[in-house]
Amino acid sequence: MIAHRVTVFTEYFQEPTMPKPRVLIVEDDPAIRAGLVAALESDGYQTTEAGDGAVGLALAADDGVGLVLLDIMLPEIDGLHVLEAIRERTPTLPVICLTALGEEEDRVRGLRAGADDYIVKPFGLEELLARVEAVLRRSAGFVRTESSNILEIAGRRIDLARQEVAVGGEAARVLPQREAEVLGYLAEHRGRAVSREELLERVWGIDPRGMQTRSVDMAVARLREQLGDSGPDHAVIITVRGRGYMLAGSV
Repeated sequence: MIAHRVTVFTEYFQEPTMPKPRVLIVEDDPAIRAGLVAALESDGYQTTEAGDGAVGLALAADDGVGLVLLDIMLPEIDGLHVLEAIRERTPTLPVICLTALGEEEDRVRGLRAGADDYIVKPFGLEELLARVEAVLRRSAGFVRTESSNILEIAGRRIDLARQEVAVGGEAARVLPQREAEVLGYLAEHRGRAVSREELLERVWGIDPRGMQTRSVDMAVARLREQLGDSGPDHAVIITVRGRGYMLAGSV
């Protein structure tokens, strides 16, 4: 009887589980789209569907969308153009690209355009759900509020909480989610070089063993472009040969 009362008491005061966010699925193949919807909804996600790029781009503007699953090969507007438009409008919205097997060029272009991750078709539904969870976890975990997250480096004011960078008197620009996560991780580990493998594991959330680190280098290249990092005298991120990357002024 006592054990029963303890169980009821614990369940009564247990914090309610937060609802999972809405996932926008932009995929022109009805069968694949239906499978994605079924898998995500069975795992507790809400879903919205689009069969072409134009509709997908319009739906991505909805404030209720928490993540986009975006096929690269789409009618009307192809996935890469949709991704570029999303990044211009809502830089922090997580996007996972779906690519065909062997289409390495599309995957590289997607990462350069700001994709948070990509999944190669055909893929298992467990892998899909794991990648969605990992991207959302990284996105939610990057929220910062401490005043110490204001960086002043080489004439730039970087607000890690807002994911914004201001150069001189220019208006602040919002950093894409992945680039902001890389910068935040480097800031958290100032004073040492962070390897590409560590960034893959801690920021991308994937096992670096046997993985190519090109995605890290491309993310850093995009970040340098966003920061206006134009050479040694104005560097924000330094490449440490054989060791990885670190923030300027950390040594």
